[in-house]
Amino acid sequence: MKRLVLAVLGAISLSACAQAPGDNKAPVSTATTAAAKPIAAPKPAAGTPEARAIEAVRTLNPQVEVERVAPAAMPGFREAIVAGQVVYVSDDGRYLFLPGSGGALFDVTAKKNLSEDAMAGLRKELVATIPASERIVFSPAKPKYTVTVFTDVECGYCRKLHSQIAEYNREGIAIEYLAFPRMGLGSDDYRKMVAVWCAPDRRKALTDAKNDHGPTKADCKSSVNQQYDVGQRVGLTGTPMILTAEGVQVGGYVPPAALRETLDKLAAEQARTASATPGI
Repeated sequence: MKRLVLAVLGAISLSACAQAPGDNKAPVSTATTAAAKPIAAPKPAAGTPEARAIEAVRTLNPQVEVERVAPAAMPGFREAIVAGQVVYVSDDGRYLFLPGSGGALFDVTAKKNLSEDAMAGLRKELVATIPASERIVFSPAKPKYTVTVFTDVECGYCRKLHSQIAEYNREGIAIEYLAFPRMGLGSDDYRKMVAVWCAPDRRKALTDAKNDHGPTKADCKSSVNQQYDVGQRVGLTGTPMILTAEGVQVGGYVPPAALRETLDKLAAEQARTASATPGI
């Protein structure tokens, strides 16, 4: 969860290719520009809603400064300015809400992303509607984990992930690919992906397509449209998108060893939760 909180507060971002075409601008260099020092909020009296709001933010990310805290328009919440974004914290300090695109509600005490928990269940159900026969699978003999990856043949990060497919398999991770042509239905990108799914050897066709040597003509009725629809409904905004078997989003592009580490941590957390819950 900390990774996600840091991302939303602007400290890091997931590595993914944007869905919309045409974004080829080079990043602006800030090497010679001094970073502005954040203005820390005046320290409020202990036990006040303002103090609890600051404590809640720092519980999730102790490295950020809270620049301002004030009463929110919503009764029972404080409004805090953090890393250039507005966050809302309940007056008891228990819940933190991040509005805007990809907004999320966190239980600070339990350190849980409640929005992600809800979305994970929906993602798992939606992905399950796609037959196993329609997934392009790269798997070791006895995988420890299986992840679903929404992929695109043109996206640079998708190509990077696929170039390391053997390393993911050596880490005990099976990759089940689903199609998400980020340029949209009817695009050249879409036609290439349909051609991959129509190929007699989909694994080879996908690998070839990611190296600009794949099939370009389709002669079958494919499930790419269904997969694209599911991708939109699970909240995909860029490719690749990596989902665990339980529907939890863990990337973006994530290197093989880092992905195995993340999956191990999630498995350990689930085991602890199960052991602490009566009847499980």
